[in-house]
Amino acid sequence: MAPRKVAKPRATAKYYRTNATARAKKASTDKKVNARPDQLEKRRKLAEERRERGIMGKGGKDLSHLKDGRLVRENASTNRARNRGKK
Repeated sequence: MAPRKVAKPRATAKYYRTNATARAKKASTDKKVNARPDQLEKRRKLAEERRERGIMGKGGKDLSHLKDGRLVRENASTNRARNRGKK
């Protein structure tokens, strides 16, 4: 099931909703990136940890990697915004 669309999308979401060719190009790029072995391994490890903690499939917070290698629960927007290079 696809995620629900937000009522007030931000700039990037608005752009991809109105530009089909750009959306297709992004989907193609995302598909290639997500198929890489390192990405598959990363998702596999995170899924395993979420299952062990009993939070798999429940929504809520992300698991975030700390510098020492531990995983901690963190707000999704905070976790995903880190190291992305603001304009």
